[in-house]
Amino acid sequence: MANTVEVEKVSKSFGKKIVLNQIDLTIEEGTIYGFIGPSGAGKTTLVKMIVGMDSPDEGSIQVLGKKIPNLELMQDIGYMAQSDALYTELTGKENLAFFASLYKLNRAQTKERIAYTAKLVNLTDDLNKKVSAYSGGMKRRLSLAIALIQNPKMLILDEPTVGIDPELRLNIWNELIRLKEEGKTIIVTTHVMEEAERCDYIAMVRDGQILTRGTPTELKETYHARNFDEVFLQAGRVKQ
Repeated sequence: MANTVEVEKVSKSFGKKIVLNQIDLTIEEGTIYGFIGPSGAGKTTLVKMIVGMDSPDEGSIQVLGKKIPNLELMQDIGYMAQSDALYTELTGKENLAFFASLYKLNRAQTKERIAYTAKLVNLTDDLNKKVSAYSGGMKRRLSLAIALIQNPKMLILDEPTVGIDPELRLNIWNELIRLKEEGKTIIVTTHVMEEAERCDYIAMVRDGQILTRGTPTELKETYHARNFDEVFLQAGRVKQ
């Protein structure tokens, strides 16, 4: 199986603070890869560099066989940031149509993708409302729909289910698993241990380093742990 992402010896500092330190990572095509760790661990910085929004101080990143950053890859990468970047004076539908216009979608494809993404995040009945009237959870759902609008080969979702109710969270995860089965590569950052369990592979990140990585089953077996909280605690002790 081909690698969608290859990260080699990547480091990043902001001022004197080392945010990422010599990260090596490969992510296979058609998998869900989760980054889990506390706030400030370096997860968001890493995914921003994989998207191409930031550059490493050292090391290199390749995505879909091309060195990052690369504007040509915009068509192939769907990105959902932690903070919602939405046009609040436009309706949900107008936001989706605007972002669809940035990609190579014809009118019929745009209509189809708006309908699909809105249904997925349960916003179909609210598409004609201005985003300024949306709740925080609705804005997160719209941001997820925008990340999917161009039917990308790779999805990068930074804390995608924060503020989303449990039933819809389950529906979204079921759809992510279906998209993975279509061959898409999905990268997710999360604080939620039960979401981490649904990933194919997990990297536990703390203080700019990967403490440990593997499948959920491998990690629990390696650390003789009943759950991910125990894995994280034990991995931290070993690293120290």
